[in-house]
This record gives sequence, C-alpha cells and structure tokens, in this order.
Amino acid sequence: MASRPELKLDDEGGFIRFFKSLPAVDGDTIRIFDRSDWYTAHGQDATFIAKTVYKTTSVVRQLGRSDHTGLPSVTMTMTVFRQFLREALLKLGKRIEIWQSQSGRMNWKCVKQASPGNLQDVEDDLGGQIDSAPMILAVKISAKASEARSVGVCFADASVRELGVSEFLDNDLYSNFEALLIQLGVRECLVQVDKTEKDKDPELAKLKQIINSCGVAMAERPASDFGIRDIEQDLARLLKDEKSATLLPQTDLKLAMGSAASLIKYLGVLQDPSNFGQYQLYQHDLAQFMKLDAAALKALNLMPGPRDGAKTMSIYGVLNHCKTPVGSRLLAQWLKQPLMSKDEIEKRQQLVEAFCNDTELRQTMQEQHLRSVPDLYRLSKRFQRGKATLEDVVRAYQVVIRLPGFIGTLEGVMDEAYRDPLDDAYTTKLRDLSDSLGKLQDMVEQTVDLDALDRHEYIIKSDYDSGLRTIRKKLDQLDRDIRAEFHSSARDLDQEPDKKIFLEANHKVHGVCMRLTRQEAGCIRNNSKFQECSTQKNGVYFTTKQMQAYRREYDQLSQNYNRTQSGLVNEVVHVASSYCPVLERLAGVLAHLDVIVSLAHCSVHAPEAYVRPKIHPRGEGQTRLIGARHPCMELQDDVQFITNDIELTRDKSSFLIITGPNMGGKSTFIRQTGAIALLAQIGCFVPCSEAEVTIFDSILARVGASDSQLKGVSTFMAEMLETANILKSATAESLIIIDELGRGTSTYDGFGLAWAISDHIIKEIGCFAMFATHFHELTALADKYPQVRNLHVTAHISGTDKGEDAKREVTLLYKVEPGICDQSFGIHVAELVRFPDKVIRMAKRKADELEDFTTKHEDVEMSYSREDVEQGSAMLKQLLIKWKDQVTAGEMTKEEQVAKLKELVEADSKLLANPFFQSVKAL
Repeated sequence: MASRPELKLDDEGGFIRFFKSLPAVDGDTIRIFDRSDWYTAHGQDATFIAKTVYKTTSVVRQLGRSDHTGLPSVTMTMTVFRQFLREALLKLGKRIEIWQSQSGRMNWKCVKQASPGNLQDVEDDLGGQIDSAPMILAVKISAKASEARSVGVCFADASVRELGVSEFLDNDLYSNFEALLIQLGVRECLVQVDKTEKDKDPELAKLKQIINSCGVAMAERPASDFGIRDIEQDLARLLKDEKSATLLPQTDLKLAMGSAASLIKYLGVLQDPSNFGQYQLYQHDLAQFMKLDAAALKALNLMPGPRDGAKTMSIYGVLNHCKTPVGSRLLAQWLKQPLMSKDEIEKRQQLVEAFCNDTELRQTMQEQHLRSVPDLYRLSKRFQRGKATLEDVVRAYQVVIRLPGFIGTLEGVMDEAYRDPLDDAYTTKLRDLSDSLGKLQDMVEQTVDLDALDRHEYIIKSDYDSGLRTIRKKLDQLDRDIRAEFHSSARDLDQEPDKKIFLEANHKVHGVCMRLTRQEAGCIRNNSKFQECSTQKNGVYFTTKQMQAYRREYDQLSQNYNRTQSGLVNEVVHVASSYCPVLERLAGVLAHLDVIVSLAHCSVHAPEAYVRPKIHPRGEGQTRLIGARHPCMELQDDVQFITNDIELTRDKSSFLIITGPNMGGKSTFIRQTGAIALLAQIGCFVPCSEAEVTIFDSILARVGASDSQLKGVSTFMAEMLETANILKSATAESLIIIDELGRGTSTYDGFGLAWAISDHIIKEIGCFAMFATHFHELTALADKYPQVRNLHVTAHISGTDKGEDAKREVTLLYKVEPGICDQSFGIHVAELVRFPDKVIRMAKRKADELEDFTTKHEDVEMSYSREDVEQGSAMLKQLLIKWKDQVTAGEMTKEEQVAKLKELVEADSKLLANPFFQSVKAL
C-alpha cells in the first residue's frame, strides 16, 4: 500500500470548528474531504476507515491539540480512497458524501453523494468495474392492516434511463416483496418512515427485516417524499412522450406512484436537464420469473458472498466467463430471474447448444470479438451527462468497426439447425445496428486523427479544418527545425544522436530539451552555447537559445491548435451523443450474446460436459436427473464428485425424505437439485448425464441460520420465520428444500414440528419437496402417503460395535440409495475431529442407555391406538371373569391357577392379536 499523505492543513483550528458545526448524519453515511490529490476523513469516520482499509487504528492522527479538543483524522492517497469507495458502496452498504473546498479556504461544499443504489456521481472514481447493476427501489405499503397487503414499488438502474413500477398484493410476511428484491438484485431500498410512529409500526419492522435479510442497504425517507401531488407533472417532464404520462395505465397505481415520487427526488433526476424527455416507464410482472427467497439465494450459493475468494464458491462464479462488463451484469440478472416460459427457455437452450457444438464459433466470439467491447451502458451515460471526451467517441467507434467481424462470424455458421435462431437473436439485429451506426463511423474517420491513437493522443485531423491545417503545417515545420537543432548540437559536441545524446520532446518541466548521459555531460560545462537545465538520475538536461525560441513558438502554436480543436471536439462529441439510444440497444444485444457464449463455455469445460435438459411445462411431467452433480462442488480441489440420480414425480416421489450420517452428502444432494432446476430455467445446460425438468414457479429453502444471532434473532426463531414464509408462499408448482428442521428446540418439539410441517406440505400444498433430516421417525410418513419416498446416504461400517470402547471404522460413500438409514453417526463425527476418548466413551454409553429407555417406552406407549385399548380392555375383562369362574369352582394350587390363565389366553386368538394386550403382556 502506498505511503499515507502527511496530515498538514493550513488552518487546523478553522477546519475543526467547521467540521464540528456540520449537522449530524446517520451512522451509515461517511464524509470524505477532497484535498485535491489526497483525501481526509475525520471523527468516527476516520476510525471506521482506519479499521476497514488500514486494519489498524494506529494510523489515526489528532488534528489540533491531542487532548479532547483535537479531531481524530486519517489521510488517504487517491488509490486508497478508490479502494475504500468500492468497499464501502459495493460491499458494506454505506452512503458517501465527498466535500470540496470552493475558492475560499473554509468554503467547503458537498459536491458528490453516492449510495449503493446511486453511483452516478462516483462512477469515474469506481473505475466502472461494477459486477451488477446498482438497482435502487422505493417501496410504499397500504395503511390498511388486512390479510392481503398492497405493496407499491418503483425501481431504477441509475445507469439506464428507465423506471420500473409494480403494485401487488402480498401476505403478512411480504413474501412477494422479498422475491422482487431478489429478482431485481436491489442494492438499496427507500422506505417511508413517519418519525413519530417509527418504533410502533410492526409492518415497517417486517419490511426492514426482509430488506436486511436480502443484504440490501436501507434509506429512511419522510412521508412527504412519497406524496403523489406532482408525480404526473414530473413524469411528463422525464418521459420520452410527454402526453403518455397521463394516459399510462401505470399512473393508476397510487402506491407505486408514491414510490416513484420518492425515487425521483432521491436520485435528483429532475435537477439534471439532460434527463428530460429521456426516460421510459414500464410495469414489472412478478409472475414472469421464478420466485426465490433470500434463504434460497444462500442455500444455492447463487451469488458470491463478501468473503468468497474462489470463483467456484458460487454458481455466478462458475458460470461467469463473460468478456464484457455488461455481460457479467446481465448474467447476475438472469440468475435471479429464472424464466417461467417453456418457449423462452428453449430459445436460450438452442443458442447455448449452437455455441457448445461449434467450438470455433465460441472461441472466436470470446477471444477476438467480445474481449474488445467496453461497457457501452456506462459510455452512453457519459455522453448523456455531458462528460464524454473525444476518447469516448473513439471507444464507441472501435465497437462499431468490429460489428462486421461479429456479423461475418455468425454468418459463417455451417449448421442449418442453428442458423435461424442465431439470425433472430443476433445477426439481423447487429446488421441493423451496424447500418444505424454507419454515419457515426464515417464522421469519426473524417474528423479524428486515427494515426495519433498509437501515441495515445485523441485529436481532430488537421485536414478537417483550414485553421487547423495552417497551424499544423507550422507545427510540423517547427518539429523539423527542432530536430535539425538537435543534430547540429550533437555534431558540435561530437556525440552520436540517440546513443549518448537524446532529444526530449515532452519533459514535464523543461518541455523540449536535450539530454546527455552523466558520463558525457562534461562536454557542455565550459561551452557558452549550451544552458544546463537540471541533473537527474538518467542524465543531464540542457538546451540552446535557438531551441528555447522554437519551444516557445511551439507551445504558443499548440495552445492555438488546442483552442481551435476543442470547439471541433465539442461538435463531434455532440453528434456522437445522439447515437446513445442505438449504443444502448447494441449493449443489450452484445450482453445477451456474451452471456449465452459464457454458459456454453461453462457447459463444455466442466469436468464432465453439461447436458441439455428436456423442459416440461408448468404442472406437467417429472423432474428426473441422472448422474446429477453440484456445479460448484465438482470444481473444488481434491474432490472426486460422486454422482446421484434424483427423481421427483408427482404421485409417487414428490416428497423425498433423506436420512443418513452427518457429512454424508445430504445437504449437497438436495441443494444440487435446486441448483440444477435453476440452471435449467435460465436456459443453461445442467451438470447431469441426462435430465428432464418441470418448470418450478419458486424455489424456497430452509437451511442453516448462522448469522441470525448477530441480528438479534435466535437460530430457532429464524428457522421458524423461514419455514412460515415457505408455507405461505409455496404453490403446487414450487420446489421446497429443507435441510434439517426443529434442531433449535427439544427433540420432541422439533420432531412434532417437522412432522406437522411435512404433513401440511404433502396434504395441503402438494408441491415438490426434499427434506434432509436426523429425525428417523419422520420416515414413517412413507407408510401414510404414497408420494413420500425415503432415501438415505450410505456409509460403510467395518469392525464391531460391541462394548463402549469398540472402534467402528465408518467410510462415507456419498451415494444416495432408496430406504431408511437405520442408525446415526454423530459420535463418529466427534471421533473424526479428535474428541477426547473419555468423552467419546461417555457419549456412546449415554446414547445406548437412551436408546434402550426410548425403545422400551415406545413399545409400551406408541404401538396401539385408543380403539385398541378399549377393545383389548373389554376382551381381557371377559377372559378374567371366565378364569375366575373356573378357578373358584374347584380346589387349585397357585401354579395350576396361573397355568389355567395361560391356557385361556393362548386359546383366545383375538385377544392375542390386540396391540394393547401385546404391550401389557410384554410388561
């Protein structure tokens, strides 16, 4: 890390007074002060930055006196500032204010503001490498607390001029709202907060909990921001067609319009006149994509976590071989928006297949064409905001001149089966876009000096303008004169040009000058013709009076040239900016192409190639996966993945109960099913040897709740909240994944809940479900319902298990077989991690005691019904009366009386068959 700038301010006292006079901000906002080529932060912000970036508070310095009147401060170089900005906005969900001093020494103003969903002001500082679109959403809920709550949202990606709105009914757990946050990949959420009711509103508390669980930053806004009095007027100014604002059906969505008002104000889009007449408004339909809850996002390892190092730790990391930033962002969007239409899925599959089967087509696209495409959305944004330069025009031009290469490669596809799909998706669109951009290409070729690009210069051709032409001729003549003076000096000094003596054309201090190596520098010391400028490591810089005159003239002409040129540059940039809508359409086509090629690359280069799954319509067909693998697990180092078959058929295996040892592969088995279903619905091939998949409307998961305690929610409470969400959201077309349930409470309560929840899913919801559990008693559901099937993960046991000191060798086979696992292996796991022998022996002894106790009591209490008790009691009573009559009539010994009772019992087959009597007899 570069050394930190020294903390030195001209007026320390004045700045401390100014800083302490600033209004307080919430804990999520950090103020940074721009000191031209370095930055500072103060107070609590300084401590936060010290811990986040420098990982130590020893870098904090006191501004002013070091006692209580001082101000804790930290400095940052430009590089460190940018690193912190990325961390704070993209990972930590913070808001940033950047302050600059205007003219006067203490005239500080906030010049830039940024938040996770609004990066517009700092896009250049972030370097544009943003993995997913910074989506920001505002939400407003109906005041009526009824069973069905109305939710209205408005959302936008600030880099694209579109506003999306949606209004829908939701349940009391806001499951649809959660699904929408995930579908859109929202980074920041605006919520309406009434300061007086803030802590009393239970609905707001629920919304906040969901927003937090989805890892979304939250901004509380006053109710006044959500007012809809001026919204139609505001939309009329923003939208492309002014009249449409009042005619749009979306304007009837009052809650969504309130959210739109808040979002427009928060983003400040009305303050930038370049936005007027540029926006589009569209309505988002929740039902067109599969719903995912926050738990499913984690369970399927869909997106990389903040601490995930290796790419293979998330499905996004495995699939992302995109060559463009727009492609990477679109892939993240597709993963959160799996399709529900069989036709749309199959269209994508056909394209992926085309690139899988044609290696040359795939590699040419990746290595030659896509690699050179810049972030066209961000480029377009620079034009729209008036920040574009001639370099941006050239970058757009460089994409345009590559389009014939894209088109030629696609037209070269030999296989007729793929020609039409590729034409529809890409070739025809690219041809039209290439034609539309032809005039932009002509303009750049006529006006920009393309030869100068090799020198990283972005200038207008001198031939383009008579004024430029005249100045350029003079500059070229001066170049020749300067070169001639250099050769004349080399001859005078008897030095070989470009070996011992060099011409320096652009020295940052001396401008045009000459340089001698330090060994040869003696030859100019006593020569009045040469003037020494400075001595540096690489030699001695010097000049002559003639060269200085040339330099002055050259500088003056260059200034004139640049002045004349800047007017022309502005004209060229202005014309280029009119092509923004076409560039954005081109960005969409190339992003789609990039993602499809990336999916094909991943499918072909997996340890075993992925296959194209057969897709069944919603509510029809089965999910059958042969030789299924987990896309992330199979790529881990030193893992030889064991494949398994999975079958989910509506009436005979729609509810799978998986038992077996810890670490035996239960979790992987159920999660890979969800991952494969999701991959199939984004149109990707899947890690199986053969696959057919029905379309699921949602994947709902209940798996570990490790971070819940940090948020003040017990593990068991988090588990119940997730499960409640599943039971309220699932339909007959959903896939439910449950990895353990009821572990956070007593065994009996936990089992009771697991049984009741399973029973409800089977009877009331009737969807597909996979349940990994240690409650072996749950397997009895298979006797009750034909659609329940028991599976277990296998383990090989060698050695005996007699006596508490016995050693069992357990080998986990990671193979899933039909049937029930007949024993638990928890103590074996304790052995694997080297628990003390004494603890292991005690655990085995206690487990055996508990098993004997439970078995004995289960046999007595659980093996008969109330009806059995009534019938058994009546029959036993009759038998005892009969026995009494017989033994009291004659003289019998005690032994003979017992024998008689046994004889009567043995002769009564009905009584012997009664379960209640059997349990009494066993006692």
